[in-house]
Amino acid sequence: MTVVLSPAHVQDIAELRQLYFEVYGHGYPVPLGSDPVVMRRLLTDGTAHWLTARASGGALVGSAVVVTEPGSRIGKLVGLAVHPGHRGGGLASRLTGAVCGEAFGTGRLDSVYATVRVVTAGPQAVVVRNGFRPLGLLPNAVEVDGCETLALFARYADGVLDRRAPVAAVPEGLSALLSAASAGVGIDYADTRSGSSRDAAATAGTAARVREATKATKATRTTGTTGAEPIELIAAPGFVRRRFLELFPQAGDRFFPLHTPNAVLAAADGSFEAYADLDPVAGSCALVAVHPRPAAVAGALEGLMATVTRAGADYAEALLPLADTEALEVFLASGFVPSALYPAMRRIHDRLHDYVVLSRTSRQIDFRTTAVSPLLRPYLGAYLSAWTSTYLPLHEVSR
Repeated sequence: MTVVLSPAHVQDIAELRQLYFEVYGHGYPVPLGSDPVVMRRLLTDGTAHWLTARASGGALVGSAVVVTEPGSRIGKLVGLAVHPGHRGGGLASRLTGAVCGEAFGTGRLDSVYATVRVVTAGPQAVVVRNGFRPLGLLPNAVEVDGCETLALFARYADGVLDRRAPVAAVPEGLSALLSAASAGVGIDYADTRSGSSRDAAATAGTAARVREATKATKATRTTGTTGAEPIELIAAPGFVRRRFLELFPQAGDRFFPLHTPNAVLAAADGSFEAYADLDPVAGSCALVAVHPRPAAVAGALEGLMATVTRAGADYAEALLPLADTEALEVFLASGFVPSALYPAMRRIHDRLHDYVVLSRTSRQIDFRTTAVSPLLRPYLGAYLSAWTSTYLPLHEVSR
């Protein structure tokens, strides 16, 4: 059967919503496929590349989108859906290749990433066939049909990986993740040593903050208390966005592509404000930025996590530069686990910088129902190693 790909239009919204319902039922947690207001905005504001697939009779049988944002050279592949009656013929791969080709064809993107469900191996194969490389696993990242783990993949424009800025040293807890990325992406991290920061001026302050975070984390595990002052949650999207732009007026001061904060988590003593993209429907929270700096949350992440969990998010993630040893050590000491490595994620002038995704979940992790492809297995091993060293006593690990 002949299937024709064409750009989506506003008049397609009703059919698109029906398609997403037929593919995902009521469990689809993304407004792109369910909220007509969001769909109309994406179709009219020039930030999305959206393709549909129609069968010879005119029925809409497939959809794929790459969303972008002004000022960011990153896109995200979302909303890939093929009607159950048209699966098995390569339509998902064809849609993915076409929409990514259109997005990269503008010359305004360095990379496109995708978070892929791992309940089956099919979605992983689709993105790999279209040039995506594995970057890591995000355990318990989303609520779809229950709590699901996602895999992170990215596809790069030509020459982007060759312009990465080198990183001299990273915390020891990232060594397994770097090894996995070396295999999965083909990047050589041999010159990046593992260990604490060697910058003498920063080491003392970093060590003190890490000790605070570690003390708070141990207090929670042994006594159930937070070990920190209360965290105030303000969920007022308009106010939060205005306040966020006041504190981070320059685009270079904020970086968490395609995430807009809708809540702020503030320390009662005013020592920090953590801006979050909180999504209770998906059960997730992205820590978009921290003022005055990411390491300011040292000693308070337990309280912050407790507040996020009460707000309906069982999963939280932070995105930090691979070169920011101070912040990485603080989050690692507070129970966040290195989950994915995104090489060449951010362009600054003519160099591209690597970033790390660190995650934490309040639910038990169960990998028994995941279909982890061979390309992702090094990342699974790295995550399990990091989780074990974080949450199991040393005498248990050594058995």
